[in-house]
Parts: sequence; C-alpha cells; structure tokens
Amino acid sequence: MPDSMLKVRDVTKSFGGLVALAGVSMDVQRNTLTILIGPNGSGKTTLINLVTGVYKPDRGKILFDGTDITGLPPHEIFRLGVARTFQIPQPFRKLTVLENMLVVYPGNPGEGFLSALRRSGWRRFEEEAVERAFELLEFLKLDHLWNQEAEKLSGGQMKLLEVGRALMAGARLLIMDEPIAGVNPVLAHEIFKTLRKLRDEKNLTILTIEHRLDIALRYVDYVYVMAAGTMIASGRPEDVVSDRRVIDAYLGG
Repeated sequence: MPDSMLKVRDVTKSFGGLVALAGVSMDVQRNTLTILIGPNGSGKTTLINLVTGVYKPDRGKILFDGTDITGLPPHEIFRLGVARTFQIPQPFRKLTVLENMLVVYPGNPGEGFLSALRRSGWRRFEEEAVERAFELLEFLKLDHLWNQEAEKLSGGQMKLLEVGRALMAGARLLIMDEPIAGVNPVLAHEIFKTLRKLRDEKNLTILTIEHRLDIALRYVDYVYVMAAGTMIASGRPEDVVSDRRVIDAYLGG
C-alpha cells in the first residue's frame, strides 16, 4: 500500500503453546481511518500490543513512518508519535479537563531543575500550551468543560479527552481500542464524525478496533479482518462485509 504510515510484516507471537499471531501483515495508509475487526480471541489486541511496544514479536517487523520500531519499549514508540487509547478511558480523574491536557504536553522547560529557576524561559511555553489545549478542546467540543474534573465526564466525553491528550502529546498515529464501547448511539456517531474531522483537518492517521460495526463501518476508509491469529481479509467496507470468509468467521461457518 503506497505511503503507509504503519507497516506490519509477517509478525508472529506465541504465549507458551498458544500461537496468538501467525505471520500477520498489515499496512495503515497515511491520513486514513482504518478499522481492525474480528471475533473475540482473533488476535486484534495482541497485534496492537505489539505495535505499541507492550509485547515484543517472536518474528517479523513493525515500521512506523519508515522507522523500525520492532521491540522498542512503549515510551519510545510514544515519543515517535504513536499514541493509544483504551476501551476504558484512563485520564487523571482528579485533575480538570484542562490539566489533563497540559500534563502530557512535551518539553516544558519549567520541569528542569535549573531551567525552572528562569521564569521567562518557561512562561511563554506554558501560555502556548494553554492556547493549544483550548484549541483542541474546542475542536473536540469539550472547551465548555475545561474546569471540570475528568471523573465527572460522561464515558463518551472521557474518550474524547483521551483523543485530546494524544493530540497534545504530538501523536501522528492514533490507535484506539473500541472508542464507542458503552457509548449511546448519538454520541457514538459524533465520536466517529470527530475522528473523520481529525483525519481531514489535523492530518491524523487512525487505527481503531471496534465491535459496533453497524456504526463504525459507515465512517472508515479501510478494513482489516482477523480470525484465529491470522489476517483473513482486507479492503473497503462494502467489499469486506460481503466476503464469505468474514461471514464464516463471525457466524462460525
């Protein structure tokens, strides 16, 4: 696939005698909204854990924007621009929405032992950080909640806050684990509309795992389908949903 931001090549991962992934390959093209689907236990989360550095593959390669990230620890992959959100949001619950955004902004000179003593060196940086945070919160329609403690947000709002934090950290590839799980249908559609806006207006590349296909497939550009640790199909949504292999995987043949 041309201009791929993420390339997974022949990746294998076993846990004892269990083969979780068997030679999986995948490309996520730049500035697209791609979805990874499959029945429970098909290997989706294991694959995401390999991409984000939680696990190391037994074999194969993973490239992000031309850089080999195979086996790198999560914090190094994050610094390169790969951010991940989880099915259950994990904000700092006692911090406000704005504080959650600011805490992930990289490179604050006020955090250094000596540079913190020179207020002129970090005051402008913090002003710019606040401006950036409000710009993103407005984009995500969370700006009116800037002073609200994160624990008081709805589940859907927390998921949008997670997206905002990823953008504040400089993410270029956002990997989302079930972004609309447990979210009411109206807000679920709004979340996917926001993801499309992020793709179009913020040049963000997005890879998501999602089970609510009746909603998600209306918005994505490309679909990968896994079953039993292998990639069984890929293509445009309208082609994948009619693929006999996909139907058999979901319905048990």
